[in-house]
Amino acid sequence: MKFALFSLVMNIPNALTGETLTTQQKFQNILKQAILAEKLGFEAYGIGERHGAPFLSSSPPVLLTAIAARTSRIRLLTTVTVLSVLDPLRVAEDYATLDHLSEGRLELIIGKGNDPRHYPLFGITEEEQWDSLAERYELLRRLWHEEDVTWEGRYRPALNHVTSQPRPLQASIPVWHGSASSTLSTELAAKHGEPIFSSNSFHPQIKYKELIEHYRERLAYYGYDPSQAVVGSGAGSLYLANTGEEAIKRYRPYYEAFQATSAAQHNKSPFTDLEDTIKNGPALVGSPQQVIEKIINYHQAFGNQVLSISVDGLTESEQLEQVERFAAEVAPVLRKELPNKVWNR
Repeated sequence: MKFALFSLVMNIPNALTGETLTTQQKFQNILKQAILAEKLGFEAYGIGERHGAPFLSSSPPVLLTAIAARTSRIRLLTTVTVLSVLDPLRVAEDYATLDHLSEGRLELIIGKGNDPRHYPLFGITEEEQWDSLAERYELLRRLWHEEDVTWEGRYRPALNHVTSQPRPLQASIPVWHGSASSTLSTELAAKHGEPIFSSNSFHPQIKYKELIEHYRERLAYYGYDPSQAVVGSGAGSLYLANTGEEAIKRYRPYYEAFQATSAAQHNKSPFTDLEDTIKNGPALVGSPQQVIEKIINYHQAFGNQVLSISVDGLTESEQLEQVERFAAEVAPVLRKELPNKVWNR
């Protein structure tokens, strides 16, 4: 299995100290995370896009460019790019530029996003999100793969003989499709034979498993080999300790602080408390062995080759502790037991 560390650049008062980082401090924290992830052998680092408090991640290409300048090996992901509200021409330009500045380390994860606050900001309704995503992605694909593009659609002005600049460095920038709640996202991925990345954050395993199974069924329908499907998965929260009891005790204040945010309440998770979230949801809270067993259990359900984790919200010292411990005690076991060829370069 391969691993990505990611952040939504969530900046809320620390549950233990009450301290809130300044915007500058938070951005510096993200840069430190990415540098640490590369040092510890993570295969990728990701920035998710959000447009409202408590998140500071409205400009992933800018943040990822700063990370590209401070790293040399690690893959750079968008987790996710909210393409349903963005101009595909601007996306094509920004990320092709990042592709060059990172020397070809970029991989785009696209989606419609799960925060409804961005729709009025960019002039579409929530009801239009899926049609908007599909149309904008078709244009983005053309802009990256063709020159002299003439195009007309619903969600941006027509284009007449346009070749976006710069052209990407990679012959084909890898695109994953973020999948959280609807078969419409898995359908779009299957149509193009492209990988999916399940959010796997707020609901029981079965919900995400059914979406992944739908994706494989539709791959076969479109003529692709479902046995070759590439799947990534999120994992909820991460908190490791020597025992499960200690991990729950130490993580509980952070869990309660996040559950109090409007972003968490919007997701309408069915879990009743932290214990329920750990037992019946994707949260990776426990001893290293417990976390290893849980990741293997989810892999058996999803068949995923990539797992993303986040340490948003913790103190910087705990972020360091958790990422180092995961890299030392969890990742090596899973790389050995669940090998794959994704990102083998």
